[in-house]
Amino acid sequence: DLAVRDALGDPDAFTAITEARSHDGTDPLVARQLELLFEAFVPHQVPAALRRRIVELEAEVEATFNAFRGELDGRRVDDNEILEILRGSDDAQLRRRAWEASKEVGAQVADRVRELARVRNEAARALGYPNHFALSLATSELDEARLMATLDEVERATRDPFARWKAELDAQLAQRFGCAPGELYPWHYDDPFFQEPPVAGAVNLDPVFARADVEALTVRTYDRIGLDIRPALSRSDLFPRDGKSQHAFCIDIDHEGDVRVLCNITPSERWMGTMLHEFGHAVYDLEVGRELPWFLRTMHPLATEGVAMLFGRLPYDAEWLGSVAAVDARELAGLRQHLHASQRSALLVFARWVLVMTTFERGLYADPDADHDTRWWELVQRFQLVAPPPGRSAPDWASKIHLAVAPVYYQNYLYGELVASQLDATLRRVAGGLVDRQESGKYLAQRFFRPGASVRWDALVQDATGEPLSVRPFAEQLA
Repeated sequence: DLAVRDALGDPDAFTAITEARSHDGTDPLVARQLELLFEAFVPHQVPAALRRRIVELEAEVEATFNAFRGELDGRRVDDNEILEILRGSDDAQLRRRAWEASKEVGAQVADRVRELARVRNEAARALGYPNHFALSLATSELDEARLMATLDEVERATRDPFARWKAELDAQLAQRFGCAPGELYPWHYDDPFFQEPPVAGAVNLDPVFARADVEALTVRTYDRIGLDIRPALSRSDLFPRDGKSQHAFCIDIDHEGDVRVLCNITPSERWMGTMLHEFGHAVYDLEVGRELPWFLRTMHPLATEGVAMLFGRLPYDAEWLGSVAAVDARELAGLRQHLHASQRSALLVFARWVLVMTTFERGLYADPDADHDTRWWELVQRFQLVAPPPGRSAPDWASKIHLAVAPVYYQNYLYGELVASQLDATLRRVAGGLVDRQESGKYLAQRFFRPGASVRWDALVQDATGEPLSVRPFAEQLA
């Protein structure tokens, strides 16, 4: 990582790129490569010692996360076990202890995450930007004012439907746990960050996938739309083991077809959706036009997130459950009426979670030394309507790995949901849907994957869907 950043920090190369950008009449593909190279080089035009300090801190924090296992009742537990307790246990005290175990890593890394924010800000200011948040957006084809306007629009579109849904959920949870709705706390929800809806507020698909071959279903999904993920699957690391990163990601090693996915599969709805999501990234990387220059065989994060989210939604699609997952017709009939409501709740919950993350991160870089322990819970209560634990004073925000190792990225997930909704509407219009439709696979490959980074993300979305990216298709799915 340091070697890559040192290469991007080469002042002579940066000068050559800057000069080349000023030439008139440059071939469009060359001009596009120069633009992307310029944006890639800008953040690293700082002293080598500063780059090294950032990399060292990031590596330290990531290593801590990878090796970390929370302690629950005297034993170490991994993320999957904590999630099983939060999804299944009716013991509120056990749930609380499991939730607290999931947050222990925050105290271990918080000081270093704050230091990372300070050092990143130092680098950004040396380049003429107010802070790292502003620098990251400016060098990733995103405008901060436009982003905040989009966040405001999403907040307005989701505020009332989320509040109504949350009130219904809390009434169910209060009855389950024998308390008043006002006595519900973060451990009463199924996810440590409440970034996914609890089973009580959605349909429980875990029994559907309890005996499923998640890997085989992922292959079948893509096969049936004419997209082959086997080249990536053969290089991937899919199952849990001690000491392995507990997260999930896709990585394109060389822009030549060496694409790999890391997961920690258990037979569950969560990992079914995650596999479809990560191989949505993978298929984009596999299908990008190889005739493009090397630097353009990639894509903007929000574009690839859009595809990943489009596929990650499929476990809640009745057509996919019946055709690809081969769910029994009678069982599917019982699930069908709940699927749309569950997908709607997932979109609502995730949108509100992104509002927390992006707003928090903006404030973290505005002032790394502020009282972020308090700020975090203020934002959680404001956007997610979750009460802070009584008397708790801990850096719970720092237990979210993205703040350290994927900074200023979360807005791409929200934009990705908007892209997914707009692509979904487009595929319904041009091919009748996504599942089992070869025409949809062809459409995605030709109109969305092959151009790679040869055009800006906003032009790509407009060309592929016929209109600029909008909150409207997303809001319509919440109806």
